Amino acid sequence: MDVLGYLRLVRRHWWIVLVTVMLGLGAAALMTVRTTPRYEASVTFFVTTPSQGVTDAYQGSLFLQQRVKSYGDLLTSDRLAQSVVADAPLGLTADQVRSRIQTTATTGTVLLRATITDTDQTRALKTTETLATKFTELVRKVETPPDGNAPPIKIEVVSGPRVTSAPVSPQPTRNLVLGGLLGLLLGVGLAVLRGVADVRMRDGAGLQRVTGSPLLGEIPYETGARSAPLIVGDAATSARAEAVRKLRTNLRFVDVHEPARVIAVTSALQGEGKTTMACNTAIALAEAGWRTLLIDADLRRPKVADYLGIDGGIGLTDVLVGDVQVGDVVQRWGEKSLLVLPSGATPPNPSELLGSKSMADLLVALRDSADIVVIDTAPLLAVTDGVVVAVQADGALLVTQQGRTSRSQVAAAANALSSVSVRLLGCVLNMAKVTKSDAYQYEAYKVGVPPAVPSVPADRAGTRRGAKAVGDRTQELTRLSR
Repeated sequence: MDVLGYLRLVRRHWWIVLVTVMLGLGAAALMTVRTTPRYEASVTFFVTTPSQGVTDAYQGSLFLQQRVKSYGDLLTSDRLAQSVVADAPLGLTADQVRSRIQTTATTGTVLLRATITDTDQTRALKTTETLATKFTELVRKVETPPDGNAPPIKIEVVSGPRVTSAPVSPQPTRNLVLGGLLGLLLGVGLAVLRGVADVRMRDGAGLQRVTGSPLLGEIPYETGARSAPLIVGDAATSARAEAVRKLRTNLRFVDVHEPARVIAVTSALQGEGKTTMACNTAIALAEAGWRTLLIDADLRRPKVADYLGIDGGIGLTDVLVGDVQVGDVVQRWGEKSLLVLPSGATPPNPSELLGSKSMADLLVALRDSADIVVIDTAPLLAVTDGVVVAVQADGALLVTQQGRTSRSQVAAAANALSSVSVRLLGCVLNMAKVTKSDAYQYEAYKVGVPPAVPSVPADRAGTRRGAKAVGDRTQELTRLSR
């Protein structure tokens, strides 16, 4: 996965980053509030020695630099700490004084800095003042030779003692920045980890990679699609309807040299919207003036008749067993050139019936009766019906719901088609989450659409057709086939 892929994962799981940043800031703020303020007092010593001439000065400098290192240890010695405690009542033990002292020797110089940190500003300053006095006395005492001559080392205070006016800790700004950065890094890591571990299909690019076929459409998710799944009426001007029309265009030009006239619409799992996609694709094709025939070949759980509001009691199964002629059960839907062949009665052997010679002969006949035949089939991973129908079609359209189907399931569905040499025309990402900018662009540039197709057949009153209606539809199928 490239950098852009990781950025997409972070963007997709932005709420994880937000939560971790807020937790980091909260933890930093809590630590800052609960930390006792500490003040810092410091004093700087200058170490010198008498010298004569350049050679003596150079040798004396080397001697003092070595001596300064030893004085750093002397500042934190038990002897000096006990001397400080004995001289001034600080309310501290010798160990507590020693633990508060930090020394710094500047490299290449003879400067020695002592710093004392305390929660009491006054006590920090008083401890430093006492330390400076006792340290110079201690150095003089230990450096004085036994013969009583002047010591070769001289300690002078050149800076301080002074104490900071504001606490050196806690530092709210630094703590909040560090807390926010740590939260950000943790959030980005968790977002990427969650994205990598998430095996569900999340975007069109991933769907293309898994199936190895072009992405023909991304149908946006709309809250009203559940109650009004068809792109008719008010839904005809929605972004979802425009996406279906874009799918229609891509589907017609997916291969101009070998156009698909019989298209099987399927999915990996149940509930991914394949039936809705088949109905809306057929409606969009009919709107464009194509003579379209929609067949419900999902004989186990047929839904086309329910979506279109037609009678599905007699249909494909009755034609395949030879009880009726196809012209007697095909129903015209709406005012456009859309014909519908419902599923009919549920048979005990759907796979055998769909793979029979009768089904193959029927598709050959219907191919000449319409410009495009759209077939709604069963899910590929549930039963073999979808593969049986797709083999007899010119190609298949694979519908996948965003965030529901795993990559392995989509791959298995694509492999089920390729294993029997089915031509996978392309894939569709259904119920996709579009960005606000894309939605705004559509609303800002909304154009008129063809007149809405009625949601019920124009020549039906909701009851089973009579003999005259059957004859009329037979004539209609014959007229469209010319």
